[in-house]
Amino acid sequence: MGGENLAERTERFARDVRIWLRTAPRTECNREDLKQLVRASGSVAANHIEADNALGDPDRLMRFRICRKEAREAGLWLRLMDAGDKVAVQTERGRLVDETDQLMRIYSTIIRRLGGE
Repeated sequence: MGGENLAERTERFARDVRIWLRTAPRTECNREDLKQLVRASGSVAANHIEADNALGDPDRLMRFRICRKEAREAGLWLRLMDAGDKVAVQTERGRLVDETDQLMRIYSTIIRRLGGE
């Protein structure tokens, strides 16, 4: 993560989710959950961009709250998806779930600093 900023980190998260999804088993449930996961992971990054270009502090605060909400939702879909038997696929899912937890904590801190909680 070196010099990576939060906007880059959320974009990388969305991209990593898409890469991981190529390895996940193609079950009926996964097909439905996949759609939700793609939307939620991309929404974290998209709303972060919106927060960076907000019209004022109330707009910025709302966007950061959405980022946190979508990170939480992405974590749910990742936990619900069947990772199959491959250890590498399960390990990567665990890393992505951990990233959703970290993003939620980061956004909670930002929200508190902006006076939103």
